[in-house]
Amino acid sequence: MKTRRREKRAGKFGLAIFLIAACVYSTGVAAQDSAKTWRCGNTYSDRPCEGGKAVKVDDPRSDADRRAAEAGAKSNSAQADKLERSRLSLEKAAYDRDRQAAREARSAAMAERRMALSEQQARERATKAAGDPRKSTMSFSSGKSAGDAPAKKKKRRSRDSDAG
Repeated sequence: MKTRRREKRAGKFGLAIFLIAACVYSTGVAAQDSAKTWRCGNTYSDRPCEGGKAVKVDDPRSDADRRAAEAGAKSNSAQADKLERSRLSLEKAAYDRDRQAAREARSAAMAERRMALSEQQARERATKAAGDPRKSTMSFSSGKSAGDAPAKKKKRRSRDSDAG
């Protein structure tokens, strides 16, 4: 009984290996057929087209050339990252400067508004004070203050009123 189970497992395992091998082989054949690239006008395609020409796209470079190109690309990428960080820091500094300048401008505008308001209030007080009557001073030669009312003369009683 155990041997029969083993045979079934071996058969299933063999079938699985066969199917995997068939898939790998068919994929390789399909890849060889699709390895051709076709130029159709200004576009490239993996399928032939009317008036299209097959284009060879193999990389004829040696491994050393490929490594040198990859090293150059990495160097360019590192340089680009460095330049980007530099640009970002410069932009941040400019942004901070602009914010500081805007803050100072707002502060100056507020101070100017406060100054204009205080000047307007001073003018209004001066106008109001000019409309009020002035208090008298003792600068007249008569010695009396200008604001004093003249004293009323007392009426004399007539003698007739006393008699009667």
